[in-house]
Amino acid sequence: MIEKDRKILRELGRIKAEIGNLPCQAERFELWRKLNDLEPVRPLVWMNEVPWHEMNWNDELTLRCEDPFCRGVEWGLRSEIYQWNHFQGDMIVEPVVYAGITGGPTSSYADYGIEEKRQEEAGAQDVRFIPVIRTLEDADRIRTPRVWYDRMATERNAAMLADIFDGVLPVVRRGIVHQWHAPWDQMIHWYGIEQLYADMYDRPQLVHRLASNFARALHEVLDEQERLGMLDVGNGNYRIGSGGLGVTRALPSRLEGGRPAAPKHQWGCSTGQIFSEVSPEMHEEFCLQYERPLMERFGLSYYGCCEPLHHKMRILRSIRNLRKISVSPWADVDRASEEIGTDYVFSYKPNPALLAMDDWQPDLVRCTLSDAVRRVRANRVEIILKDITTVRGEPQRLWEWAAIAREVVLENA
Repeated sequence: MIEKDRKILRELGRIKAEIGNLPCQAERFELWRKLNDLEPVRPLVWMNEVPWHEMNWNDELTLRCEDPFCRGVEWGLRSEIYQWNHFQGDMIVEPVVYAGITGGPTSSYADYGIEEKRQEEAGAQDVRFIPVIRTLEDADRIRTPRVWYDRMATERNAAMLADIFDGVLPVVRRGIVHQWHAPWDQMIHWYGIEQLYADMYDRPQLVHRLASNFARALHEVLDEQERLGMLDVGNGNYRIGSGGLGVTRALPSRLEGGRPAAPKHQWGCSTGQIFSEVSPEMHEEFCLQYERPLMERFGLSYYGCCEPLHHKMRILRSIRNLRKISVSPWADVDRASEEIGTDYVFSYKPNPALLAMDDWQPDLVRCTLSDAVRRVRANRVEIILKDITTVRGEPQRLWEWAAIAREVVLENA
């Protein structure tokens, strides 16, 4: 290891330790715990999916390490410290460095043996997927992704981190704590939206065959991850689904006696974004009936992302372990508030387009957030700003959004 790299990381580690030991960190753990356990608490604010390529200010995000491994660690530290300094919301910084496992897959995005076909035009920013699922035989080409776990690399990386941060921060080994399971986000690359919407009417058996095969593969991947000991307790300071942090008393914080973790010790999640324009009945038939068994293997679960779900609560209530529900920018907030009540966490997603306008309008941000917070006063709310495609090269927009959001929730607490 290059000594210069080690010095850089240790100095960043000292800053992280100082922040992580502030009294407010324990207070925020408790706030997230109360929210996720459905206790009364003010709305909590969190931001992610940030256009980091537009965020570098005064070289705060400029990497200075040379070694690729060290540069990855450096990025994690610099981005966390930057967020704390500029748009923290209710984020938590822990005085610890986690050493993750080297292995995969760690989400439903993986190799299922089907090659997608793309059509891209020069200069365009979007992609058109050409359908490759046309027959039952095509649907049967799905293969379970290979699950791999490199224990030697995992041990080596943990040892390197322990050496780097010796005397600065404790290094804690951690397996997979949460996975993004979004079956149709992957399958639609093979199917095509128009073809899917037609086939749900004309060839439902084909849609069912594909969804069934994909669900089987997801279960088999999860089984193998558990068998190999890749999973870890999923209760803590990390994102759950498309929402906020997962601190809760409903899941264990650790397992005694070195027992291996299982899905029941974690949060699960799923989403049917491509079904935003179909009825609840068709959403159930072609999507949720295949997601529900996987979600219910976990201790708690989160549902949704960008799709409006205010009119689909009847089917969502059938998920026995559901705890959080996404309320996207396209949802009817009033109806969602009434339907969700205090039975679930109301995972509200403000529209990130306000940060991408030609002219930054902080008064409009304050007005829209204040209106939404008043409407959901009776719910258990997290405010999650995500999908931030651009801030038009002005990182201060996000900083100011965070400050406004915090003022609004405290004014309405």
